[in-house]
Amino acid sequence: MPNNKIERINEDIQRVLSTLIRNMKDPRIKQGMISITSVDTTGDLRIAKVYISVFDIKSEKEFLKGLKSAAGYLRRELGQALNLRYTPELQFEMDNSMERGARINTLLANLDIPEENDGEDSHDDDH
Repeated sequence: MPNNKIERINEDIQRVLSTLIRNMKDPRIKQGMISITSVDTTGDLRIAKVYISVFDIKSEKEFLKGLKSAAGYLRRELGQALNLRYTPELQFEMDNSMERGARINTLLANLDIPEENDGEDSHDDDH
């Protein structure tokens, strides 16, 4: 379980990277609705795994290529923004949980389940 310092750094990385990625001009990265779902930084602050979810992505492979080519820039900007002693190397992973969640919601919405009678329509015993 990460300690408070690591948790704070993870949150800071997530916040700064969200802004940086949103403002990038690379068309490989400008796909759909991008969200950084979480960041996992190693205890020695050498590596940060960044989990990204993109809703309505056109090409996951191209998106990851774009992020990989921008990793140096993102790391440099992150280092300037957070002023850490050591800026972690960024590793990007796709997180498809938003897409899975939307699919599950669609499936649930399309189920044909009759509503239960909660007893309000039952006959009164006061007569």
